[in-house]
Amino acid sequence: MSEMYAIRRTRLREQCNAAGNTAALISRPANVRYLAGASPQGSVLLLGKTEDLLLCTGPPDERPTDGRPDETIRVQSLPSSAGDPAVAAAGLAKTQGAESLAVEEHHLTVARHREIRSVAPRIRVADLGGAVEQLRVVKDEEEISCLRIGAEIADQALGELLESILVGRTERHLALELERRLVDHGADGPAFATSVATGPNAGRRTHLPTDRRVEEGDFLSVCLGARYRGYRCEIGRTFVIGTSPADWQIELYDLVFAAQRAGREALAPGAAYRDVDRAARQVLDSAGHAEGLSALMGHGVGLEIDEDPQLAPAAMGKLDACVPVTVEPGVHLPGRGGVRIDDTLVVRPEADGGPELLTITTKELLAL
Repeated sequence: MSEMYAIRRTRLREQCNAAGNTAALISRPANVRYLAGASPQGSVLLLGKTEDLLLCTGPPDERPTDGRPDETIRVQSLPSSAGDPAVAAAGLAKTQGAESLAVEEHHLTVARHREIRSVAPRIRVADLGGAVEQLRVVKDEEEISCLRIGAEIADQALGELLESILVGRTERHLALELERRLVDHGADGPAFATSVATGPNAGRRTHLPTDRRVEEGDFLSVCLGARYRGYRCEIGRTFVIGTSPADWQIELYDLVFAAQRAGREALAPGAAYRDVDRAARQVLDSAGHAEGLSALMGHGVGLEIDEDPQLAPAAMGKLDACVPVTVEPGVHLPGRGGVRIDDTLVVRPEADGGPELLTITTKELLAL
Protein backbone atom coordinates (compact mmCIF):
# COMPACT_ATOMS: atom_id res chain seq x y z
CA MET A 1 0.00 0.00 0.00
CA SER A 2 2.98 2.37 0.46
CA GLU A 3 3.18 2.82 -3.31
CA MET A 4 -0.54 3.65 -3.45
CA TYR A 5 -0.25 6.28 -0.71
CA ALA A 6 2.71 7.81 -2.55
CA ILE A 7 0.68 7.92 -5.79
CA ARG A 8 -2.18 9.67 -3.99
CA ARG A 9 0.15 12.27 -2.49
CA THR A 10 1.79 12.81 -5.88
CA ARG A 11 -1.61 13.49 -7.47
CA LEU A 12 -2.44 16.02 -4.79
CA ARG A 13 0.99 17.65 -5.02
CA GLU A 14 0.56 18.05 -8.79
CA GLN A 15 -2.75 19.82 -8.22
CA CYS A 16 -1.17 22.08 -5.61
CA ASN A 17 1.76 22.94 -7.83
CA ALA A 18 -0.57 23.72 -10.73
CA ALA A 19 -2.37 26.18 -8.45
CA GLY A 20 0.94 27.77 -7.42
CA ASN A 21 1.22 26.18 -3.98
CA THR A 22 4.51 24.61 -2.91
CA ALA A 23 3.16 22.87 0.22
CA ALA A 24 -0.16 21.60 1.57
CA LEU A 25 -1.51 21.04 5.07
CA ILE A 26 -4.12 18.26 5.42
CA SER A 27 -6.11 18.33 8.66
CA ARG A 28 -9.41 16.53 7.98
CA PRO A 29 -8.95 13.05 9.58
CA ALA A 30 -10.38 11.00 6.69
CA ASN A 31 -8.16 12.89 4.24
CA VAL A 32 -5.09 12.37 6.41
CA ARG A 33 -5.79 8.64 6.53
CA TYR A 34 -6.37 8.48 2.77
CA LEU A 35 -2.97 10.04 2.06
CA ALA A 36 -0.89 8.72 4.95
CA GLY A 37 -2.43 5.36 5.90
CA ALA A 38 -3.43 6.47 9.39
CA SER A 39 -4.87 9.48 11.15
CA PRO A 40 -3.98 9.39 14.85
CA GLN A 41 -6.21 11.67 16.90
CA GLY A 42 -5.29 15.30 16.32
CA SER A 43 -2.75 14.50 13.59
CA VAL A 44 -2.11 16.50 10.43
CA LEU A 45 -0.19 15.76 7.26
CA LEU A 46 2.26 18.22 5.75
CA LEU A 47 3.06 17.78 2.08
CA GLY A 48 6.21 19.82 2.33
CA LYS A 49 8.52 21.38 -0.20
CA THR A 50 11.33 18.98 0.73
CA GLU A 51 9.68 16.29 2.86
CA ASP A 52 6.25 14.89 3.82
CA LEU A 53 5.53 14.66 7.54
CA LEU A 54 2.77 13.18 9.69
CA LEU A 55 2.64 15.28 12.85
CA CYS A 56 0.97 13.75 15.92
CA THR A 57 0.48 14.77 19.52
CA GLY A 58 1.76 11.35 20.62
CA PRO A 59 2.99 8.02 19.17
CA PRO A 60 0.54 6.56 16.59
CA ASP A 61 -1.64 3.74 17.92
CA GLU A 62 -0.57 0.38 16.52
CA ARG A 63 -4.10 -1.07 16.42
CA PRO A 64 -4.91 -2.30 12.87
CA THR A 65 -8.39 -0.74 13.06
CA ASP A 66 -6.79 2.70 13.22
CA GLY A 67 -4.50 2.04 10.29
CA ARG A 68 -0.72 2.19 10.19
CA PRO A 69 1.21 5.16 8.84
CA ASP A 70 2.79 4.71 5.44
CA GLU A 71 6.35 3.63 6.17
CA THR A 72 7.73 6.09 3.62
CA ILE A 73 6.40 9.06 5.64
CA ARG A 74 8.33 10.38 8.61
CA VAL A 75 6.15 10.51 11.70
CA GLN A 76 6.95 13.31 14.11
CA SER A 77 5.46 13.06 17.61
CA LEU A 78 5.12 16.46 19.22
CA PRO A 79 5.32 17.06 22.97
CA SER A 80 2.10 18.22 24.59
CA SER A 81 3.70 21.62 25.11
CA ALA A 82 4.10 22.05 21.34
CA GLY A 83 0.44 22.94 20.94
CA ASP A 84 -1.56 22.50 17.75
CA PRO A 85 0.09 20.14 15.18
CA ALA A 86 -1.40 22.23 12.35
CA VAL A 87 0.38 25.32 13.61
CA ALA A 88 3.59 23.33 14.08
CA ALA A 89 3.27 22.06 10.49
CA ALA A 90 2.98 25.63 9.19
CA GLY A 91 6.20 26.46 11.02
CA LEU A 92 7.93 23.48 9.42
CA ALA A 93 6.67 24.54 5.99
CA LYS A 94 8.33 27.89 6.59
CA THR A 95 11.55 26.16 7.65
CA GLN A 96 11.50 24.09 4.43
CA GLY A 97 11.32 27.30 2.41
CA ALA A 98 7.75 27.00 1.16
CA GLU A 99 6.45 30.18 -0.46
CA SER A 100 2.79 29.16 -0.25
CA LEU A 101 0.71 26.73 1.78
CA ALA A 102 -2.68 25.27 0.80
CA VAL A 103 -4.93 24.44 3.76
CA GLU A 104 -8.35 22.81 4.18
CA GLU A 105 -10.32 25.91 5.12
CA HIS A 106 -13.55 23.90 5.28
CA HIS A 107 -12.06 21.92 8.18
CA LEU A 108 -9.99 24.52 10.03
CA THR A 109 -11.56 26.77 12.62
CA VAL A 110 -11.08 30.51 12.26
CA ALA A 111 -8.80 30.46 15.30
CA ARG A 112 -6.55 27.75 13.85
CA HIS A 113 -6.41 29.58 10.53
CA ARG A 114 -5.26 32.76 12.30
CA GLU A 115 -2.57 30.88 14.22
CA ILE A 116 -1.25 29.31 11.04
CA ARG A 117 -0.98 32.74 9.44
CA SER A 118 0.71 34.18 12.53
CA VAL A 119 3.42 31.50 12.73
CA ALA A 120 4.30 31.85 9.03
CA PRO A 121 3.38 35.45 8.11
CA ARG A 122 5.46 35.51 4.93
CA ILE A 123 3.91 32.37 3.47
CA ARG A 124 0.90 32.85 1.22
CA VAL A 125 -1.96 30.75 2.65
CA ALA A 126 -4.47 29.47 0.08
CA ASP A 127 -7.55 27.26 0.23
CA LEU A 128 -7.08 23.66 -0.85
CA GLY A 129 -10.85 23.27 -1.08
CA GLY A 130 -12.20 19.74 -1.54
CA ALA A 131 -9.23 18.52 -3.58
CA VAL A 132 -8.62 15.45 -1.42
CA GLU A 133 -12.33 14.62 -1.20
CA GLN A 134 -12.46 14.64 -5.00
CA LEU A 135 -9.49 12.28 -5.19
CA ARG A 136 -11.33 9.96 -2.82
CA VAL A 137 -14.46 9.66 -4.99
CA VAL A 138 -13.09 6.96 -7.33
CA LYS A 139 -11.90 3.95 -5.33
CA ASP A 140 -9.13 1.52 -6.19
CA GLU A 141 -9.76 -2.22 -5.97
CA GLU A 142 -8.12 -2.45 -2.53
CA GLU A 143 -10.62 0.09 -1.19
CA ILE A 144 -13.52 -1.69 -2.87
CA SER A 145 -12.36 -4.97 -1.35
CA CYS A 146 -12.60 -3.41 2.13
CA LEU A 147 -16.12 -2.18 1.34
CA ARG A 148 -17.07 -5.62 0.03
CA ILE A 149 -15.90 -7.32 3.23
CA GLY A 150 -17.73 -4.72 5.32
CA ALA A 151 -20.91 -5.41 3.35
CA GLU A 152 -20.55 -9.16 3.94
CA ILE A 153 -20.22 -8.51 7.67
CA ALA A 154 -23.33 -6.32 7.71
CA ASP A 155 -25.28 -8.94 5.77
CA GLN A 156 -24.22 -11.61 8.28
CA ALA A 157 -25.21 -9.52 11.29
CA LEU A 158 -28.60 -8.68 9.81
CA GLY A 159 -29.26 -12.26 8.72
CA GLU A 160 -28.63 -13.58 12.22
CA LEU A 161 -30.94 -11.01 13.77
CA LEU A 162 -33.76 -12.05 11.44
CA GLU A 163 -33.51 -15.63 12.76
CA SER A 164 -34.10 -14.54 16.35
CA ILE A 165 -37.33 -13.77 18.23
CA LEU A 166 -38.17 -10.09 17.69
CA VAL A 167 -41.64 -9.51 19.19
CA GLY A 168 -41.43 -7.74 22.55
CA ARG A 169 -37.87 -6.48 22.14
CA THR A 170 -37.11 -2.77 22.02
CA GLU A 171 -35.63 -0.81 19.12
CA ARG A 172 -32.69 0.11 21.32
CA HIS A 173 -32.00 -3.50 22.30
CA LEU A 174 -32.06 -4.67 18.69
CA ALA A 175 -29.72 -1.87 17.59
CA LEU A 176 -27.20 -2.77 20.30
CA GLU A 177 -27.37 -6.44 19.34
CA LEU A 178 -26.72 -5.65 15.70
CA GLU A 179 -23.68 -3.56 16.58
CA ARG A 180 -22.33 -6.39 18.77
CA ARG A 181 -22.81 -8.86 15.93
CA LEU A 182 -20.92 -6.57 13.55
CA VAL A 183 -17.88 -6.66 15.83
CA ASP A 184 -18.26 -10.42 16.38
CA HIS A 185 -17.97 -10.94 12.62
CA GLY A 186 -14.81 -8.86 12.27
CA ALA A 187 -15.87 -5.25 11.86
CA ASP A 188 -13.83 -2.47 13.44
CA GLY A 189 -17.21 -1.24 14.68
CA PRO A 190 -20.45 0.15 13.28
CA ALA A 191 -20.10 2.49 10.31
CA PHE A 192 -22.64 4.84 11.93
CA ALA A 193 -25.28 4.72 14.65
CA THR A 194 -27.49 1.72 13.85
CA SER A 195 -31.12 2.62 13.19
CA VAL A 196 -33.96 0.27 14.16
CA ALA A 197 -37.48 1.64 13.69
CA THR A 198 -40.76 -0.18 14.40
CA GLY A 199 -44.44 0.49 13.85
CA PRO A 200 -45.14 4.21 13.31
CA ASN A 201 -41.38 4.93 13.40
CA ALA A 202 -40.58 2.62 10.48
CA GLY A 203 -39.35 4.25 7.29
CA ARG A 204 -37.88 7.33 8.94
CA ARG A 205 -34.39 8.16 7.71
CA THR A 206 -31.75 8.10 10.51
CA HIS A 207 -34.35 7.26 13.17
CA LEU A 208 -32.75 7.03 16.61
CA PRO A 209 -33.83 3.82 18.38
CA THR A 210 -36.24 4.21 21.28
CA ASP A 211 -37.69 1.93 23.96
CA ARG A 212 -40.70 1.13 21.79
CA ARG A 213 -41.21 -2.63 21.65
CA VAL A 214 -41.77 -4.66 18.49
CA GLU A 215 -45.42 -5.65 18.03
CA GLU A 216 -47.27 -8.08 15.79
CA GLY A 217 -48.10 -6.51 12.43
CA ASP A 218 -45.40 -3.82 12.67
CA PHE A 219 -43.19 -2.71 9.86
CA LEU A 220 -39.58 -3.06 11.04
CA SER A 221 -36.98 -0.89 9.30
CA VAL A 222 -33.30 -1.52 9.95
CA CYS A 223 -30.32 0.50 8.68
CA LEU A 224 -26.80 -0.53 9.66
CA GLY A 225 -23.29 -0.63 8.34
CA ALA A 226 -19.90 -2.11 9.15
CA ARG A 227 -16.59 -0.28 9.37
CA TYR A 228 -13.75 -2.44 8.07
CA ARG A 229 -10.17 -1.12 7.89
CA GLY A 230 -11.64 2.34 8.01
CA TYR A 231 -14.09 1.86 5.12
CA ARG A 232 -17.84 2.11 5.72
CA CYS A 233 -20.77 0.50 3.92
CA GLU A 234 -24.52 0.73 4.45
CA ILE A 235 -27.56 -1.53 4.15
CA GLY A 236 -31.22 -0.89 4.94
CA ARG A 237 -34.15 -3.31 4.85
CA THR A 238 -37.81 -3.33 5.90
CA PHE A 239 -39.78 -6.34 7.14
CA VAL A 240 -43.21 -7.14 8.57
CA ILE A 241 -43.40 -8.69 12.03
CA GLY A 242 -45.18 -11.89 12.91
CA THR A 243 -48.02 -12.03 10.40
CA SER A 244 -48.91 -11.77 6.74
CA PRO A 245 -48.49 -8.18 5.49
CA ALA A 246 -51.58 -6.02 5.14
CA ASP A 247 -52.55 -4.87 1.65
CA TRP A 248 -51.33 -1.30 2.30
CA GLN A 249 -47.98 -2.64 3.50
CA ILE A 250 -47.53 -4.74 0.37
CA GLU A 251 -48.46 -1.80 -1.88
CA LEU A 252 -46.09 0.59 -0.11
CA TYR A 253 -43.25 -1.92 -0.09
CA ASP A 254 -43.67 -2.70 -3.79
CA LEU A 255 -43.61 1.03 -4.57
CA VAL A 256 -40.35 1.68 -2.68
CA PHE A 257 -38.82 -1.48 -4.13
CA ALA A 258 -39.65 -0.22 -7.65
CA ALA A 259 -38.06 3.15 -6.86
CA GLN A 260 -34.94 1.51 -5.48
CA ARG A 261 -34.65 -0.75 -8.53
CA ALA A 262 -34.99 2.26 -10.85
CA GLY A 263 -32.19 4.04 -8.99
CA ARG A 264 -29.93 0.99 -9.12
CA GLU A 265 -30.54 0.50 -12.83
CA ALA A 266 -29.62 4.14 -13.51
CA LEU A 267 -26.11 3.68 -12.09
CA ALA A 268 -23.59 3.73 -14.92
CA PRO A 269 -20.36 5.57 -15.77
CA GLY A 270 -21.36 8.92 -17.26
CA ALA A 271 -24.80 9.04 -15.62
CA ALA A 272 -25.57 12.43 -14.06
CA TYR A 273 -25.94 12.40 -10.28
CA ARG A 274 -29.30 14.11 -10.48
CA ASP A 275 -30.56 11.65 -13.12
CA VAL A 276 -29.98 8.75 -10.71
CA ASP A 277 -31.89 10.66 -8.05
CA ARG A 278 -34.66 11.43 -10.54
CA ALA A 279 -35.00 7.79 -11.61
CA ALA A 280 -35.85 6.73 -8.06
CA ARG A 281 -37.70 9.88 -7.02
CA GLN A 282 -40.14 10.02 -9.93
CA VAL A 283 -41.49 6.55 -9.07
CA LEU A 284 -42.47 7.85 -5.62
CA ASP A 285 -43.61 11.23 -6.96
CA SER A 286 -45.97 9.62 -9.46
CA ALA A 287 -47.63 7.68 -6.63
CA GLY A 288 -48.36 10.86 -4.68
CA HIS A 289 -45.45 10.79 -2.23
CA ALA A 290 -43.57 13.89 -3.38
CA GLU A 291 -43.88 15.57 0.01
CA GLY A 292 -41.69 14.33 2.81
CA LEU A 293 -39.14 12.53 0.63
CA SER A 294 -35.46 12.65 1.54
CA ALA A 295 -33.37 15.45 0.11
CA LEU A 296 -31.30 12.83 -1.73
CA MET A 297 -31.76 9.26 -2.97
CA GLY A 298 -28.19 8.17 -2.27
CA HIS A 299 -24.60 9.21 -1.61
CA GLY A 300 -21.02 8.06 -1.81
CA VAL A 301 -19.37 5.89 0.84
CA GLY A 302 -15.77 5.18 1.78
CA LEU A 303 -13.66 6.38 4.69
CA GLU A 304 -16.76 8.34 5.69
CA ILE A 305 -20.34 7.12 5.47
CA ASP A 306 -21.58 10.21 3.64
CA GLU A 307 -19.14 11.22 0.91
CA ASP A 308 -19.34 12.70 -2.54
CA PRO A 309 -21.14 12.19 -4.80
CA GLN A 310 -24.55 13.26 -3.55
CA LEU A 311 -27.41 11.77 -5.59
CA ALA A 312 -29.78 14.72 -5.25
CA PRO A 313 -32.04 16.79 -7.53
CA ALA A 314 -29.64 19.74 -7.83
CA ALA A 315 -26.37 17.76 -7.74
CA MET A 316 -23.88 18.59 -10.49
CA GLY A 317 -21.53 16.04 -11.96
CA LYS A 318 -21.47 12.57 -13.47
CA LEU A 319 -20.60 9.14 -12.12
CA ASP A 320 -17.31 7.43 -12.89
CA ALA A 321 -16.56 3.73 -12.78
CA CYS A 322 -15.41 2.37 -9.40
CA VAL A 323 -17.47 4.87 -7.41
CA PRO A 324 -19.34 3.20 -4.50
CA VAL A 325 -22.72 4.74 -3.70
CA THR A 326 -25.91 3.97 -1.82
CA VAL A 327 -29.37 3.92 -3.36
CA GLU A 328 -31.85 4.43 -0.51
CA PRO A 329 -35.37 5.63 -1.29
CA GLY A 330 -38.01 5.51 1.41
CA VAL A 331 -41.54 6.59 2.26
CA HIS A 332 -42.86 7.30 5.76
CA LEU A 333 -46.58 7.64 6.43
CA PRO A 334 -47.11 9.63 9.66
CA GLY A 335 -48.76 7.52 12.33
CA ARG A 336 -48.58 4.32 10.28
CA GLY A 337 -44.94 3.62 9.46
CA GLY A 338 -43.09 3.18 6.24
CA VAL A 339 -40.46 1.48 4.12
CA ARG A 340 -36.79 2.10 3.43
CA ILE A 341 -34.62 -0.05 1.17
CA ASP A 342 -30.91 0.77 1.04
CA ASP A 343 -28.04 -0.90 -0.82
CA THR A 344 -24.36 -0.15 -1.34
CA LEU A 345 -23.22 -0.66 -4.92
CA VAL A 346 -20.12 0.05 -7.01
CA VAL A 347 -20.59 1.74 -10.38
CA ARG A 348 -19.27 -0.53 -13.13
CA PRO A 349 -19.57 -0.30 -16.94
CA GLU A 350 -22.09 -2.53 -18.71
CA ALA A 351 -19.20 -4.52 -20.21
CA ASP A 352 -18.22 -5.54 -16.67
CA GLY A 353 -21.74 -6.55 -15.71
CA GLY A 354 -23.13 -3.18 -14.62
CA PRO A 355 -23.36 -1.97 -11.02
CA GLU A 356 -21.86 -4.37 -8.48
CA LEU A 357 -24.23 -5.03 -5.57
CA LEU A 358 -22.26 -5.32 -2.32
CA THR A 359 -25.16 -5.76 0.13
CA ILE A 360 -27.02 -8.93 -0.83
CA THR A 361 -29.56 -9.56 1.95
CA THR A 362 -32.87 -10.37 0.29
CA LYS A 363 -35.20 -7.52 -0.63
CA GLU A 364 -38.24 -9.77 -0.56
CA LEU A 365 -40.88 -8.54 1.90
CA LEU A 366 -40.46 -11.10 4.67
CA ALA A 367 -42.91 -11.71 7.51
CA LEU A 368 -40.71 -12.49 10.52
